Amino acid sequence: MSKLQLGMAISLFKLNDEVSNQSMKKLVLLGAGHAHVHVLKSLIGAPLRAFSSDNPLENIEVTLISPYDRQVYSGMLPGWVAGHYQLDDCLIPLQPLITKAGVIFHQTAATHIDFQNKVIDCANGEKIAFDVLSIDTGPVADFSMIPGADEHAISIRPIESFIHAIERIKQTVLQADAAKTTRIAFVGAGAGGVELALAMQHAFGERVAITLISAANTLPGRVGARLIKILAQKKVQLLSGKSAARISAGAVHLQSGEIIGADVIIAATGASAAPWLKQSGLKTDERGFLLVNDFLQSISHPNVFAAGDCATMQNFMRPKSGVYAVRAGPPIAENLRHYLRDEPLAAYAPQARSLYLVSTGEKNAIASWGKIAIEGRWVWRWKDRIDRGFMAKYAFAE
Repeated sequence: MSKLQLGMAISLFKLNDEVSNQSMKKLVLLGAGHAHVHVLKSLIGAPLRAFSSDNPLENIEVTLISPYDRQVYSGMLPGWVAGHYQLDDCLIPLQPLITKAGVIFHQTAATHIDFQNKVIDCANGEKIAFDVLSIDTGPVADFSMIPGADEHAISIRPIESFIHAIERIKQTVLQADAAKTTRIAFVGAGAGGVELALAMQHAFGERVAITLISAANTLPGRVGARLIKILAQKKVQLLSGKSAARISAGAVHLQSGEIIGADVIIAATGASAAPWLKQSGLKTDERGFLLVNDFLQSISHPNVFAAGDCATMQNFMRPKSGVYAVRAGPPIAENLRHYLRDEPLAAYAPQARSLYLVSTGEKNAIASWGKIAIEGRWVWRWKDRIDRGFMAKYAFAE
């Protein structure tokens, strides 16, 4: 080959490379929640990249942005606290999924979305470009209504931080003098707070004295009456209809004027939306959660999709629950494909009711479906099979 032919070949290669880069579509998955874990798995079985000449998608680059390289399955976390599981039983390592799916991974968190330039600003200073964005970042802790909670309480969100806090609590309780009782106060008595309180009581027994402080007069759903009975049997004090006014070092101050002393204070209050969602210009509901249509597509930005606890479906008001986040995985994966291929999107209608399984410390659980509530050790075994089955779907060798 002559020098002229070689030069022409190199120039042609560079030109083709530039054209390819310009035509490359960038899909960014922001967050590694339950729905996005399903999206990652779907890329392994049916990659977005096209292999036929008649398919309009010849180049798709998929990037995942997440502050952690694993996902903690929240449904099994109380079981870990109670001592029924090892922590590894509750974890989905992301790297095997990422590697098998051919996804680029940036271990950081988003702080802002610049839609004018189609760039995501990240906590580590990176700026990551996107054409299509899918968001599944989950909620953040809501301390806005309780002064002092941020300084003096342990939040159950994010779960990764809570796991480290639990390890410290274990050391505090187990290293304390056997005659000393560690006082633990939960502010918030939703299903999550009750499960964790009962798990701690099971793990530590008489070494702890646990108090649940609930602003509401009843515990959640049809399981409330059963949970009240179990809490009494387990000697977990329930203060219902008692709102926390503020939290100080070693105490929860109630609106009534009562002061509840505590060595450990855990905030299990409601979920809140990350402020940067609304600050980035995305249309949100009154609480700041990203509003999406029946296609799980932002109502203000068509190239943005969202699922899980960070989003609210405009036509379907559903609880912020892991059950609904898991169910949103297949439809958001499907609609990302359709959108990238310029195909019609598929509407998704989440079920009106869901099965809730609440563990009660020991290997016992309560199942709730609509007006029906049943309880027993067999319910815990049922829950255990469901949870382990979910985890097995994402078990890939490193």
